[in-house]
Amino acid sequence: MLMLNRFNNDFILAFLFYVPFPGQSMTTTTTNKILRPLFTTVFIVMVFIIIFMLYVKPSSNFSYNQVEPTSLKNGAKRVPKTNTSLTIVLVWHWPFGQTFKLDNCSSAFNIKDCFITADKNLYNRSHGVIFHHRDIARDLSNLPQQQRPPFQKWIWMNLESPSHSPQLSGINNLFNVTLNYRQDSDIKGTYGIIVPTKTAENFVPPKKDKLVCWIVSNWNPGHRRVQYFNELHKHIEIHTYGQAFRNKISGEDYMSIMTSCKFYLSFENSIHKDYITEKMYNPLAVGTVPVVLGTSRQNYENFIQGDSFIHVDDFKSPKELAEYLLIANKNEQMYLGFFKWRQNFKSHNYGSWSMRTCHACEYLQKHKEYKAINDLNKWYWG
Repeated sequence: MLMLNRFNNDFILAFLFYVPFPGQSMTTTTTNKILRPLFTTVFIVMVFIIIFMLYVKPSSNFSYNQVEPTSLKNGAKRVPKTNTSLTIVLVWHWPFGQTFKLDNCSSAFNIKDCFITADKNLYNRSHGVIFHHRDIARDLSNLPQQQRPPFQKWIWMNLESPSHSPQLSGINNLFNVTLNYRQDSDIKGTYGIIVPTKTAENFVPPKKDKLVCWIVSNWNPGHRRVQYFNELHKHIEIHTYGQAFRNKISGEDYMSIMTSCKFYLSFENSIHKDYITEKMYNPLAVGTVPVVLGTSRQNYENFIQGDSFIHVDDFKSPKELAEYLLIANKNEQMYLGFFKWRQNFKSHNYGSWSMRTCHACEYLQKHKEYKAINDLNKWYWG
């Protein structure tokens, strides 16, 4: 063993300094003087490489500011450990089981430092948890059972009207924030929005080959819209589409059919304050005049210019409305008057779940104060 250690030591000295072993000729002294610094440098570099590999473990892309989440099962995302400034929003229920993009707040909506996830393992770290009302069990059994972190806000999200939303007795005092279509909701969840154009435009509606159209799937004889239609179509031709009329159309045909009509029946399935859906915003977007049935005209005008649509309540009967539409059809100047608002504004669809969850994150970033909804049932169902 002593001889082996001595050999190792002699070998290292020989490698580093080229000290000749006993009996070795010194005729290569000049060569050694040249090679000695080179081999010493190589040895030192090798030592540093070994130390670096042992103690430093870089990420696969050497990016320590990575904020894009790692995909998990069912569309969930894993929060990056390196960024502690992110606002984490947990989607507890996929709305109606529909998945959607979770990582586009910055790229699509210019909302920074948000991390949207469906990974329930991140519950204790989430600043906000979104619950879709229509997916909450009546006995609330599918809500979190563990204690809520003190910094966490529960967000009640519902875009359906009270008529189509089951009232749950146990939801009072559960939520901190509302995300809804109503104007007095904490987070505005309207179905669309009227936005200004960058420059004034001389808008000309596209060519039309139909007078009045209606696309509908949900047919309920008790609905006011069905009762109104049954009387209206006696006095004017209405082109009907959708499952209710056994004339189903594809999603691609939906907007093109609407565009081809001068007037579109934007009849809501129920009548409630602020409940104005894509049934109005879509025809506005494609250059068709919506004939609305829903909340009051005054309420509609909180969202859109009053000369851009026709309200059924402006007429004493469906017959009188039909007569007005026939007159507008023959009077080009009268018809074009419905599009004056398009010189400076346009209709923008506001319907994606991604946009709503990103806006929820933005709200949490701006509102750190404590807030609670003590009587959600009274606020929404009255």
